[in-house]
Amino acid sequence: MSQRPNILFIESDQHNPAVIGANGDPVIQTPNLDALTARGIVFETNYCASPICVPSRASMLTGRHPYQNEVWTNNQYLHSAIPTFAHSLGAAGYKPVQIGRMHFNGPDQLHGFTERFVGDHNSNHLGASEIDHGELKGTQGPDRISLKLSGRGQNAYQVHDEAVTKRTVTFIDEHAASNKPDPFCLAVGMMLPHQPFVSSKKDFDSYEGKVPPPKNLTSFANETHPYLKWWKSHTGIEDVSSEEIERCRTAYYGLVTRLDYLLGDIFEALDRHGLLENTLIIYTADHGEQIGEKGLWWKQTFYEDSVKVPAIISWPARLPTGLRINRVTSQLDLNATMLDLACAPPLPSSYGRSLIPVIDNPESDQWQDIAYSEYCTEPGDPSHSNGDQIWQHRMVRKNEWKLNYYHNMPSQLFNLTHDPDEMNDLSGSTEHAHIVRDMTELVLKDWEPKTIEKKIREQTENLAITIPWAENTSPADTIRWDLKPEWDYLDKT
Repeated sequence: MSQRPNILFIESDQHNPAVIGANGDPVIQTPNLDALTARGIVFETNYCASPICVPSRASMLTGRHPYQNEVWTNNQYLHSAIPTFAHSLGAAGYKPVQIGRMHFNGPDQLHGFTERFVGDHNSNHLGASEIDHGELKGTQGPDRISLKLSGRGQNAYQVHDEAVTKRTVTFIDEHAASNKPDPFCLAVGMMLPHQPFVSSKKDFDSYEGKVPPPKNLTSFANETHPYLKWWKSHTGIEDVSSEEIERCRTAYYGLVTRLDYLLGDIFEALDRHGLLENTLIIYTADHGEQIGEKGLWWKQTFYEDSVKVPAIISWPARLPTGLRINRVTSQLDLNATMLDLACAPPLPSSYGRSLIPVIDNPESDQWQDIAYSEYCTEPGDPSHSNGDQIWQHRMVRKNEWKLNYYHNMPSQLFNLTHDPDEMNDLSGSTEHAHIVRDMTELVLKDWEPKTIEKKIREQTENLAITIPWAENTSPADTIRWDLKPEWDYLDKT
């Protein structure tokens, strides 16, 4: 057996960690993720660096916060000079390969990977071409239409993930047939269970009438935070019918099960070739999904359903199995842990911490229970911003406390030990004023809203040149999966 493990890093899109059977959901069927959990370690309180795709993925790659990468929105580019975990693994002797979703913007579609297959469905260059979702147009974004056009049918992202799974199994088969002594290094990006909330008839029917309603249905009339009130109104979710809630939640459960089924094909290929024991598998997602909790959908907030992500690490040849660790951790820590286990050099500017000490001693008083996430928007973005105004939000979780900071707006403070569903905002309590003060100092210690706003506006001005350039010149995509509009549809009956 090689002293170094094979590496399989899997990142799905928009998977709420509560919707996994092994994590306590009594309805969802996820036998393959349950088995991975049994073979590995679950970090129960792991946070993404941003509750939106591109910033989260960039941070997972680099081990740096969004403000350090200067990537806050889905329209921003990760600088090619910033090393990623793929660079580090390559420096350690691996040949890192990527299959599927990464959501890179710009000409650099590798960022340290030696090869990519399948790719993203979006153009490499912002503005080069629109994605046609056929009759499900608009349902991929944060808009009420994604709730209206939901149910049985086909989500093109499933077609993407089927192609990714097939190519991944082929990669594993080819590696095994080559008899090469060197371990493989593979990153796999899935799109499921991202909306559209449309799943196959088989998957939808398997959950119809079984998925419970949200635990906490916060009505629009009872929404107290000004930003969340604006967000609900802006996206048209002030009054979502019980029928829509049930239909979308049922489809979401179907999409999670379909994702699990595809992951099972990948795990089966490893097992068939005797590779499971010495393969380091990390499973996570770029962010969660609120699926109706507190009257919210998609991601874009700091509530647990949006900002917490699955975090499973499995390497039976080296690590304990069946272990659950409830310490506060970050996806940046997953990056550092993968490099540590692979004996790869740590990324010089990473803020990730190896989880090996806390795996060896889950009660260690040396581990600092802290994690950050941030969410900023750009001016003129019709999906997320308010005209020329931009939003600047940052969250810090420290021990049992979570502060959600909204620049120039009231903060929220929750005690997640006593209030895990985040229903009791303590920010206005005199008794907790010192906690709000201390947590706010943590948020603002190295995160300066005026500086961030200036940089975001500069980047937006640059897009005013680069987007028309792409529109007019139609630069070639180096790696892209071609999404066909006919692959997105609702069943007619």
